[in-house]
Amino acid sequence: MTDSTSRSSAEHHQLRFVDRHIGPDADAVATMLGVIGVDSLEELAAKALPAGILDALSGAGLAPGLDELKSPATEEQSLAELRALADTNTVAVSMIGQGYFDTLTPAVLRRNILENPAWYTAYTPYQPEISQGRLEALLNFQTMVTDLTGMEIANASMLDEATAAAEAMTLMHRAVKGDCRRLAVDIDVYPQTAAVLATRAEPLNIEIVTADLRDGLPEGEFFGVIAQVPGASGAVNDWSALIAQAHERGALVALGADLLAMTLVTPPGEIGADVAFGTTQRFGVPMGFGGPHAGYLAVHGKHARQLPGRLVGVSVDADGAKAYRLSLQTREQHIRRDRATSNICTAQVLLAVIAAMYASYHGPRGLTAIAHRVHGHALAVAMGLKEAGVEVVHGAFFDTVLAKVPGRAEQVQAAAKERGINVWLVDADHISVSCDEATTADHVDAVLAAFGATRGGHHWAGPEIHTRTSEFLTHPAFSRYRTETEMMRYLRSLADKDIALDRSMIPLGSCTMKLNAAAEMEPITWTEFAQQHPFAPASDTPGLRKLIADVESWLVSITGYDSVSLQPNAGSQGEYAGLLAIRAYHEARGEAGRNICLIPSSAHGTNAASAAMVGMKVVVVACRENGDVDLDDLRAKVAEHAGDLAALMITYPSTHGVYEHDVADICAAVHDAGGQVYVDGANLNAIVGLARPGKFGGDVSHLNLHKTFCIPHGGGGPGVGPVAVRSHLAPYLPGHPLAAELADDHTVSAAPYGSASILPITWAYIRMMGAAGLRAATLTAIASANYIARRLDEHYPVLYTGENGMVAHECILDLRAITKATGVTVDDVAKRLADYGFHAPTMSFPVAGTLMVEPTESESLTEVDAFIAAMIAIKAEIDQVGSGEWPADDNPLHNAPHTAECLLVDEWKHPYTREHAAYPLGKGFRPKVWPPVRRIDGAFGDRNLVCSCPPIEAFA
Repeated sequence: MTDSTSRSSAEHHQLRFVDRHIGPDADAVATMLGVIGVDSLEELAAKALPAGILDALSGAGLAPGLDELKSPATEEQSLAELRALADTNTVAVSMIGQGYFDTLTPAVLRRNILENPAWYTAYTPYQPEISQGRLEALLNFQTMVTDLTGMEIANASMLDEATAAAEAMTLMHRAVKGDCRRLAVDIDVYPQTAAVLATRAEPLNIEIVTADLRDGLPEGEFFGVIAQVPGASGAVNDWSALIAQAHERGALVALGADLLAMTLVTPPGEIGADVAFGTTQRFGVPMGFGGPHAGYLAVHGKHARQLPGRLVGVSVDADGAKAYRLSLQTREQHIRRDRATSNICTAQVLLAVIAAMYASYHGPRGLTAIAHRVHGHALAVAMGLKEAGVEVVHGAFFDTVLAKVPGRAEQVQAAAKERGINVWLVDADHISVSCDEATTADHVDAVLAAFGATRGGHHWAGPEIHTRTSEFLTHPAFSRYRTETEMMRYLRSLADKDIALDRSMIPLGSCTMKLNAAAEMEPITWTEFAQQHPFAPASDTPGLRKLIADVESWLVSITGYDSVSLQPNAGSQGEYAGLLAIRAYHEARGEAGRNICLIPSSAHGTNAASAAMVGMKVVVVACRENGDVDLDDLRAKVAEHAGDLAALMITYPSTHGVYEHDVADICAAVHDAGGQVYVDGANLNAIVGLARPGKFGGDVSHLNLHKTFCIPHGGGGPGVGPVAVRSHLAPYLPGHPLAAELADDHTVSAAPYGSASILPITWAYIRMMGAAGLRAATLTAIASANYIARRLDEHYPVLYTGENGMVAHECILDLRAITKATGVTVDDVAKRLADYGFHAPTMSFPVAGTLMVEPTESESLTEVDAFIAAMIAIKAEIDQVGSGEWPADDNPLHNAPHTAECLLVDEWKHPYTREHAAYPLGKGFRPKVWPPVRRIDGAFGDRNLVCSCPPIEAFA
């Protein structure tokens, strides 16, 4: 090798993204392998995974199917390729509407939330003591929604408007006594909302009656009614008479409400509606070709326990101070399984935070001013059309004008397109024009010119919308942060109360928290990706469509399946879509009676909830003592239900963190009985580049792009949950009524490609890692988990291992004997970890009284060792409790976490020192992250349910 070749190789090595992504270097990997007792990562794979599913490497050393990924790009090359794709897109002025509107994201929010890893790398706030910032922001979101809709309680966001409508439907069905299964839906709801309602209703045997509800409720019995303000056509109707009629007939009413319009229009809660739903997209969140955006769902207090998803509430900590936490049913979803009110993974936290802060930044006056400006532009369009002799269909509208142009609609659409504007073609005779926050007077002039009209010189003769009389957003949270200085400091103060990946590893089993690289994140804010309407002409978005096709193709290669849909905008939606495909497949073969879904007792709680949503009956399969599926029980259940077996849902590697060696036999037993195998892809991070579920027995899997493929969790959403299938299930993948290239059924999300604007993250990750890099990431994750298991096993027994004593990418630490002997619980250990500066592992899932730890490949050996040191030190503290040196009710674990305030007292009355409370491994151990509150009283919060911003006096 010449000197120049050597230098070139060294320079190339320095630029390799894989070395930036994977934490342990070669020396660190060798150290871990030495502790594990193997000589190489390949030997580790051979010992951990069953030989029957392990892919053989090609002569080039690549996993099969990944040849197209073999040449990884540098960060600069990846960004250049993405820029080239972006440049082929056309950013037109969007006047399409239909539930998606252009918006102006304040730069202070874009920089300090969307582009800030303190917000986007955070996990779901299940550890409330170190999540107070996110929880306060979500409480602001809930308050914003309740104020604007006139309701009493709102949850902490939904996936999008259409799925929020579907949840409103099922909520009303649960809340109404009796078994009426008819729902009345107005003809003027958005077509994507109607499509998702139809998908959700069919497996639940709910009959949807679509009618023009301006004429009143149709004949017959209904459990619920759904309408929208404004409607898809732009019409603003007063639904108070319909609501009264529905209530007289025993039905509940859900109204889809545009929150910006609600600053001017009488809100649903004030005219008697029982449920309000919608989206907060136009509150500062770019359209992004469909998402992610935070939907919302709000009810009156009597329906609080029927709310799906997550609900933030106010409680108190151990010192009596106000503190926030997830309330009520949030934690019940996993426990209730198939009887859950929803799949818990239905939230868009990061986008909800942006929407809430948008409302805080503008305040009630600012939002009302924006609404008046939007409405004013719509009035100008209507007046210009009227004066030109064009019929304006609706007299009352907010932002959308429906024009009747007999036989000329396509001509007008083309004329607008020539002027750089996209309008909505309703049919051959009607065009609709929507105004939004980004609409200017020039846009109004240009769109009128497309009709052959000019801005009118007269005032609009119809009613100007302003029927709302009640106040809203009166809490100081919506008036205190009007300047950029104040907002910047507020956001910083909230972020400082949380532990996200920017401050610590988050060693959560079952929910991979890996690096979200800046180079992956950067393109999502590019205008060419962010400012695209999901229903824009295909000719505007060739770059996005090529990016989507690339991701689909790469995921097919990685998983061994034949087709992929990117429509599901969360793992929960991916599960749902996969089970819908199985259900449709059986029906198409004349076997609609197959409705039994076998689910191992170790499975994610979401599995059972998803099965129930598609009308399947859950039958639980037992697990052996070692955590594997009990093959004898499985075969017995398969035999018992052979004629009506629809599917088996199995997570691989298992939820217990091991590679089950019987997986091929398990799949074969189900197939032999005519069932389909659903392989939950939650743990795909442990098999990418090693094995492919589409090749070892799976018929369908959902994947979590926010776990395995680096889309950030964002505090509990965004997520993307693509569904991958073998060819026989491909006809039943999600379709969409407004995407010509997709089928027109099984729609699961509002937008054809779900949360498309964050797909550049996954594209960049795969492109920069390449085939070898993806495999190396998987092997390193397995090594890190096994290293932790070996180092901690003598202190906390590892509950489950595979045949050769290996775990997969995560391990379960068993504290049950420790708790029995000392009284110290997993909660105590989790809260004490906060004093050491760490986020806790997953508590009591899938086994009560245990901690599940997953380090990911992104964490360096230094960070992993620091976590191990903290856990060993905590075990020493437990031993001091067990020996009686510290009382069971007064020790660092029982009293954890410790705030700075609780230490600053004149008299310290505890048997351990203040220094040990705050710096148990010394001040030089790691940067101190002070928990902002002491341990929170969950029961108090549920007994005294407060789920909107408490009055400011409460914080005095």
